[in-house]
Amino acid sequence: MSATEKTTTHKRVPASERRDALVDAAVHEFAHGGLHGTPVDRIARRVGVAQPYVFALFGSKRELFLAAVQRGFELVAETFDQAAAEYDPETAPAGMDVLHAMGRAYVGELLGEHRYYLLLQHQAYAACDDPVIRERVRHLYAQLVAHVQQLSNADPERLDEFFRYGMWINVAAAMGVEDLSAGCHWMQAELAAAEPER
Repeated sequence: MSATEKTTTHKRVPASERRDALVDAAVHEFAHGGLHGTPVDRIARRVGVAQPYVFALFGSKRELFLAAVQRGFELVAETFDQAAAEYDPETAPAGMDVLHAMGRAYVGELLGEHRYYLLLQHQAYAACDDPVIRERVRHLYAQLVAHVQQLSNADPERLDEFFRYGMWINVAAAMGVEDLSAGCHWMQAELAAAEPER
């Protein structure tokens, strides 16, 4: 076989696939470094493209960050969709309704298996001093609340309770604990360790 016959053809990756891969990489990198602490070049290298190509697809670091944040909200909505679809009041444990089923799926599937999405969620709220990000995050959050209301048909008070508890869970998970109650074991141990010796 001649040298010319051995030439390999490189398959061109469509921009849509590159974009998707960049959003995946951005989720991981922004989850740890946040908007301001994550260089775009690090995200580009993770996918194997040049930094200018990232800006050609997204226009700015902020837009890449928002694409990652949106993917996180979409994953939460998909998790709730699946839990609601699988919920059967006839076979569910006593006292469990569809909101409980969604909450259980959130804890088991998202917080356990996809911790970086949890951290990215915190980074999204922390970046809300930027008015463009604040507006987009507010919109995504409002959409999620409306989506849960549609899935569960819960009244506003129950819906508020669901999301308050969800935020409580997020903070606990970020700190690597299961409980934030004032009298919980780890908190009492922390306070006891901080007490000066007498």
